Amino acid sequence: MAHSDIDELIRIFSKLPGLGPRSARRVVLLLMRNREQVMKPLHITLGKALENIKTCNVCGNLDIHDPCVICSDVKRDDSVLCVVEDLADLWAIERCNLYKGKYHVLGGTLSALDDRGPSQLNIESLVTRVGAGQVKEIILATNATIEGQTTAHYITNRLNGFNVSISRLAQGIPMGGELDYLDDGTLGAALRARLPF
Repeated sequence: MAHSDIDELIRIFSKLPGLGPRSARRVVLLLMRNREQVMKPLHITLGKALENIKTCNVCGNLDIHDPCVICSDVKRDDSVLCVVEDLADLWAIERCNLYKGKYHVLGGTLSALDDRGPSQLNIESLVTRVGAGQVKEIILATNATIEGQTTAHYITNRLNGFNVSISRLAQGIPMGGELDYLDDGTLGAALRARLPF
């Protein structure tokens, strides 16, 4: 492998989240030292993933099946749809192993600064799914950012007139959180979303 190939590997790895140039160099060095045990299996797995992983035409999840295993699961509740910004959010909700409905991945949020409007997101396919009449509840699981709030409001307005209940994930104090360490926005959201005790 020529020195320029190593530099190219470092450049590619440094684009991954959480890896800067120094971390990328360490990853490449580990790969180079462990070609048979790590680099070769990684190469094979990446090739398989490139060929086999598809985007689900129903919800936007990634899987080797289309529709994905979540959309195909007959044990899941078709009447409840959790709307998330991206796949990381879907995976996070799946990790808690409490939600038994289906999903809709938007592919981002509305953002005037990034010139990202409704046509760049999977909002119309959400409206189509709701319009089919099977969905009775929408859970908006967008992030507690300005873009996430804007997107949630836009979706709520778009779904106005459909016979569907819309809820938003609760926001506020995290488990184990201490009031003194919370930012004003989080504390304010917790006060507004307080529950009977």
